[in-house]
Amino acid sequence: MKNQTLIDTITTLKKASKASGKAIWKALAEDLDKSKRNRASINLSRIDRHTEEGEYVAVPGKVLAAGNLSKPVKIAAASFSAGAVEKIMAAKGEYMTLVELVESGVEPSKIKIMK
Repeated sequence: MKNQTLIDTITTLKKASKASGKAIWKALAEDLDKSKRNRASINLSRIDRHTEEGEYVAVPGKVLAAGNLSKPVKIAAASFSAGAVEKIMAAKGEYMTLVELVESGVEPSKIKIMK
C-alpha cells in the first residue's frame, strides 16, 4: 500500500480502537486495509434509503454520486467523488474524513457503517 493518507487513517483508527475499547474503529480499519478492489463504493441513493435525518454514516471506501440525498446526513469516508460532495452540500449534509469522525468525539453507537 502506497497511499500515505490511507495508511495514516488506518493507523489512527487502530489507535482509537485500542484507546477507547470500541470495536467500530477496528472494524473500519480492517475494511480499509483491504485491496482497493475489495473496498466499499457506496452510492448516495443507498445512504439516503438507509438513514434518517442527522445520522452519522461511516463508509470504509468511497462515496459515489449516483442517486440523490434528500436529507441532511453526516457522512465520513475514505474518499468522495466530486459529484457526491456537491449533492451532500446541496442536501445541507456534512462530509468528513474518517479521522475527522474519530476526532469529533461522536459516540460510536450513533454511527452506521455502510459497505
